[in-house]
Amino acid sequence: MSAEQRRSDTAYEVVIGLEVHAQLRTRTKMFCGCSTAFGAAPNSQTCPVCQGMPGTLPVINRRAVEFGIKTALAINCTVNADNRFARKHYYYPDMPKNYQISQYEEPLAEHGYLDIEVAGETRRIGIQRLHLEEDVGKLVHEGSSLETALSSQVDFNRAGVPLMEIVSKPDLRTPEEAASYLKALRAIVVYLDVCDGNMEEGSLRCDANISLRRPGAKEYGTKVEIKNMNSFRNVQHALEYEITRQARALDTGERIVQETRLWDPDRVHTVSMRSKEFAHDYRYFPEPDLPPLNVVPAWIDEVRGTLPELPAARRQRFVASYGLPAYDAEVATQSRGLADYFEAAAQGSTNPKAVANWVLNEILRIVPADDDKAIATCPISPAALRELIALIEDGTISGRIAKDVFEKMLATGEGARAIVAREGLTQLADAGALGAVVDQILAQHAKVVEDYKAGKKAALGFLVGQVMKSTSGKASPAVVNQLLIEKLPKV
Repeated sequence: MSAEQRRSDTAYEVVIGLEVHAQLRTRTKMFCGCSTAFGAAPNSQTCPVCQGMPGTLPVINRRAVEFGIKTALAINCTVNADNRFARKHYYYPDMPKNYQISQYEEPLAEHGYLDIEVAGETRRIGIQRLHLEEDVGKLVHEGSSLETALSSQVDFNRAGVPLMEIVSKPDLRTPEEAASYLKALRAIVVYLDVCDGNMEEGSLRCDANISLRRPGAKEYGTKVEIKNMNSFRNVQHALEYEITRQARALDTGERIVQETRLWDPDRVHTVSMRSKEFAHDYRYFPEPDLPPLNVVPAWIDEVRGTLPELPAARRQRFVASYGLPAYDAEVATQSRGLADYFEAAAQGSTNPKAVANWVLNEILRIVPADDDKAIATCPISPAALRELIALIEDGTISGRIAKDVFEKMLATGEGARAIVAREGLTQLADAGALGAVVDQILAQHAKVVEDYKAGKKAALGFLVGQVMKSTSGKASPAVVNQLLIEKLPKV
């Protein structure tokens, strides 16, 4: 953060709220039976309902409502028994009906919260509401931007896809908190399997509302909305830029206007897109083609029974049950697939910390941490990794040899024990046999021996390395260390 940003933090209080749109993982759209599969040919997944043809009638997707209830429970919201859909009117070329079916005065759920960790401290961020709506289509511009495009085309495949909008209260105070909140929320919807969380493909999108005010002021400053942020990094950087821009404007007496701005990651700044509408500009009124939606307690209880162990609870359990450091537990639970992999590998292991080290350093080198499908089909299964670590723990192979065995497992699909047996990689732990090698190394490095005797303890590490090199990494490091410590004073 720049010196100017740090100065702005002291001169103004930053107020941030996030609106997160999550595309729900239903097979069909919110109000019709069209497929929601990503990547189909343009306009191949449409029908008269999602195209807004006159005389068509929408039907509520029950699965989408269940996904909304499940998420609401996970973020501590109250699910409203009575809620209904409304028409939100605005004109945009990719919206076929010129209104969006959403929820306004009677949303699915309200009054929740999400606890986040920032700089070792827990912050509770309020959730104002969670509601369901339909997505719009996608504009494809011929050129690098809308302003310079030679033409624009519309793909309506996405129109009508179920969306869940989660609106935070204006409780966030720094870009770091906003990024942490978004990461925590993404982890939850992915754990629940209601959204794939792919920000690059747009299935998880975030808009930020930000304003500045003098410390101690009761009234909020003028709110600016920022769009087009498709990563945690972009959210943080866009907010950092906007803090600086608004502080500079306020310092010079410039009036902040309520508007929507776009984040340009290439130029690292926000640009004005349009004036920001007020709620009454959308002319909300109840959707006449859909009845009120009544969510009975039995339905809520049924959905509650399907909730998995959520990231925060699993993180705490990994620390308590497996003795993992907080950082390792946080990384290991960043996706449900990764947490499942670690836990399967740790079952029956005598050293869960070693398992975590191998998972976080070696497994994550070959599969993405947030790709549950890739983790589930990892070439090295949890049982195979556990077998490899067991060979280290019982002294059969050294950690150095284990790295080579891991690569052979990856290339061949064979188990660790079979590879070790076939290639004769068993660790040398016989003190008698290794004693001769140690004597030879000490004789070859008399100067290093003198350095050790003079108090240079790093010399011991050098000598261990030489013995390991001489035995092609097969010597037991523990036995080598013990022999060197015994023999060095006598040389």
